[in-house]
Amino acid sequence: MPVARRWAYLDHAAVAPLSQPAAETLRDYTEMAATSGDVHWLEWSAKVESLRSLTAELIHCEKDEVALIPNTTAGINFVAGGYPWQSGDNVVLPEGEFPSNHYPWLNLASEGVEVKLVPRRQGRVEVDDLIAAMDDRTRLVSVSWVGYASGFRIDLERLVDEAHRRGVLVFVDAIQGMGMFPLDLRSCDVDFLSADGHKWMLGPEGAGVAVIRRRHLSLLRCQNVGWASVRNAHLFAAGELELREDAARYETGSANMPGLMAFAASLEMFVEVARRHGASAIGDRVLERSARLRSLIAERGGKLLFDNSPAPTHDSGIVTFEVDGESPADFRSRALANDVVVSCRGGGVRASVHVYNDDADLHRLADLISNSPSNSGTSSLV
Repeated sequence: MPVARRWAYLDHAAVAPLSQPAAETLRDYTEMAATSGDVHWLEWSAKVESLRSLTAELIHCEKDEVALIPNTTAGINFVAGGYPWQSGDNVVLPEGEFPSNHYPWLNLASEGVEVKLVPRRQGRVEVDDLIAAMDDRTRLVSVSWVGYASGFRIDLERLVDEAHRRGVLVFVDAIQGMGMFPLDLRSCDVDFLSADGHKWMLGPEGAGVAVIRRRHLSLLRCQNVGWASVRNAHLFAAGELELREDAARYETGSANMPGLMAFAASLEMFVEVARRHGASAIGDRVLERSARLRSLIAERGGKLLFDNSPAPTHDSGIVTFEVDGESPADFRSRALANDVVVSCRGGGVRASVHVYNDDADLHRLADLISNSPSNSGTSSLV
């Protein structure tokens, strides 16, 4: 991670720095595209296609269930816009979702679809509360695997089991958890999923993946179609609208080839770690790092805003806190001046730690809390 040479980078829940493999892939593409045009197009296309296989291996789905997308929102809209809604149907959502998992469902109001918002409990999303909100007109429940502000990680397996028992489909916005924590779609039978690669998976913006289970391909209408949506996509003179029999039917045209290649290069690191050390290796390290950071924040006088108890299985790499006497925006500015990167979310300062963040990174953030204006009597520390 080249970013570590200077920065204590604790902002992976926003936009992550590029991994070295991703950066090298982008540099190589730029050089080849500038000097050779499309001569290497088939090679690039093969690298893009490898992203399907890597995704399938990471989360244990079939590669023909993977669509390559520009962002998480696109995957959500595949479902929101493609499902055969009837007036009076409803969708269940937790309150406080990131807008990407809110607005596409609200946009269904013109079709008579109701959005039922379920209150969080101090940042926690309780499966029992979601289930209680369902009725005989609930068609789908859509949740973030990990809350972007609270860091609360929902019990996906239990949600899927309970929802399916009631005939309700499950959509997962996986952007804050995928790559970090094990997900086996063979046992956790999520219906739909999407995630961009530019956060925890250390890829560039504008490149992500969606999963649409094979059994639902005929359920969702393709809102948009193009040359890439059909069988024999490269027979441009064919003229027949015969959709592909896999999730790639939702890919309408030319892809963000450099972005998807770079994402694949980065994701390969995660898959390799899982092969060598087990599916939980990265998540275990991230949870250890976030627990250590929470301890340091409390020791230095910061106040943690969310408690993901009672079970550690609800924790993640996101830690949100406040510093007495200093606004989140002021703290973030002071942190940047000291080469520490955090965000302002959930009414506080959000730190999001990754597997490569070491003790020195965590202590640099903790030292800023110790030396806050309210503790030091100074206006700033640079």
